[in-house]
Amino acid sequence: MNTFLSRSVNLSNSLRATSQSIASPSKGVIPAVTVPVEKIEVPPPYEKHTNYSLNKSLLTSQLRVTSSISGPHQIRHAHTDIKFPDFTQDRKDATKDPTVAARSTEGSRRAFTYLVAAGSGIVGAYAAKGLVTMFVSSMSASADVLAMAKIEVKLSDIPEGKNMTFKWRGKPLFVRHRTAQEIDIESKVDLSSLRDPQPDSERATRPEWLILLGVCTHLGCVPIANSGDFGGYYCPCHGSHYDASGRIRKGPAPLNLEIPIHEFVSDDLVVVG
Repeated sequence: MNTFLSRSVNLSNSLRATSQSIASPSKGVIPAVTVPVEKIEVPPPYEKHTNYSLNKSLLTSQLRVTSSISGPHQIRHAHTDIKFPDFTQDRKDATKDPTVAARSTEGSRRAFTYLVAAGSGIVGAYAAKGLVTMFVSSMSASADVLAMAKIEVKLSDIPEGKNMTFKWRGKPLFVRHRTAQEIDIESKVDLSSLRDPQPDSERATRPEWLILLGVCTHLGCVPIANSGDFGGYYCPCHGSHYDASGRIRKGPAPLNLEIPIHEFVSDDLVVVG
């Protein structure tokens, strides 16, 4: 007895077909029919030349491509056609020839660079000078202040042997009309005995007129005219004595009284400042 069982792949759990057959004990009446057998030709194996066919001969599994909505994927873009930038238009003509060493033209190229740098530096210096001058001049005194920087003194108003005080740039200005005796005494003073040696001829352009600032060189007090041990000026603050030429003779003051810039415009007029 032979049993044949067939199953459906998808419906194997639901369907099952079974057939049974029993061979007859008697000999068959009809002789068996001979069926000719067709010869099956198997094609020879093809030669492997492609990546896919060669990959199938490997021990590992072949490459496969899958596509799905949720499946991972990878895309690779690669090429070797890279274009390198060309800076020929930016290079100097002296360095374009590959057969000539760049060091041979280095001197001329550097000279041009140094010339351009020096020219730019000079132009920049002049521009900076103009800006600095304009900035400094903006902080300088105005025209009305400069007009007060000078003072005119009429000499005929000062009698001989007297000293008059004026205000100049916020400081006392002494103008002394010296006598002939004072001029003779001060011109004969031994300079080696002075703390701040200076001849009388340098301090008084015109011997009869002495023009100086009434500010003590010690601590800035105002000396008293026609006083002191030498008949010139005396500082009441710390006892400095000056002669009739304004030179320090005694006391803590280190220097002579300052002589301002002045000019005798005429015999009767002097401009200080």
